[in-house]
Amino acid sequence: MPAPPADKLDAILARHAILTATLNGGPEPEVFVATSRELAELDPVVEAIRAYRTAEDELKGIDAMLAEPSLDNEMRALAMEERPPSEAALEDAASALNLMLLPKDAADEKSAILEIRAGTGGDEAALFAGDLFRMYARYAEQKGWRVEILSQSEGTVGGLKELIASVEGRGVFAKLKFESGVHRVQRVPDTEASGRIHTSAATVAVLPEAEEVDVVVSDADLKIDTMRAQGAGGQHVNKTESAIRITHIPTGIVVFVQDERSQHKNRARAMALLRSRLYDQERTAKDSARAADRRSQVGSGDRSERIRTYNFPQGRVTDHRINLTLYKLDEVLAGTGLDEVVDPLIADHQAALLAAEGLN
Repeated sequence: MPAPPADKLDAILARHAILTATLNGGPEPEVFVATSRELAELDPVVEAIRAYRTAEDELKGIDAMLAEPSLDNEMRALAMEERPPSEAALEDAASALNLMLLPKDAADEKSAILEIRAGTGGDEAALFAGDLFRMYARYAEQKGWRVEILSQSEGTVGGLKELIASVEGRGVFAKLKFESGVHRVQRVPDTEASGRIHTSAATVAVLPEAEEVDVVVSDADLKIDTMRAQGAGGQHVNKTESAIRITHIPTGIVVFVQDERSQHKNRARAMALLRSRLYDQERTAKDSARAADRRSQVGSGDRSERIRTYNFPQGRVTDHRINLTLYKLDEVLAGTGLDEVVDPLIADHQAALLAAEGLN
């Protein structure tokens, strides 16, 4: 593992010292908030730098001792014994520090908008879409996140044709962003008398939840329609025009929300969803401009790409982007085993970023 550049580490320590001094000087409220936020982000990095330099000094001390011609045999043997663990400690400290120095995705700490749509496979695809939502909902519950359904359309025999939900919590997007793509299921439907395995699919999209400060939307760019909310089979959910459809004229993006009886609440939800889609579109455009060959996001991140297969007869989950196979289908779908898929995806992404920075 290459050593982090010393001048970069010195610059971070100097910036940390300036921020600390500013905070201790009793600044104005706005400066206090901004300084506190930046300092909180730098604190763990500074701690990692100090741990790295302590490990570096310890190894240098051992090497200096071994280079001393007058060192007696007993002390030399002791130093030789201490060197391998000291070298390993420095390697670990460098690895941890290099990860912290990677460019940060500004959206990682945000909440997320989760969209799930049944794909090929008819009723079975809708049932699978429902399975995926339950997986994410249980996973969110374990993480202490809050899930709120913004809109949903049920399948004819159960499951979901489409669902849009907000998942609120710190770092949600960082954990879920690699879930975007086509998820495939292989299983025998309950209605299949011959026991033949069917293949169906559902599409998942995960967008960072945008705040008003992230995306400015002009009222002049919006076409807003109200209508009566519809239930299953065309039945009216209520007799007031509470459903909201918003069209963003410049981009053609359309959002529709009918889950609440309150038109005001549905409008607020629709605007939040629109901002997130516009923010995601802007991020995607910037990413494409920044790196035309950006396959490093564990595959292309293209939502038309098949990313994972859930095979029920074998109890197997395979993520095709990193060739990961787990025989823990039940645990993954229950949410309890999803980290065993998510964490390797994040690690693979970090390894690709380290390679791009020349740090691995």
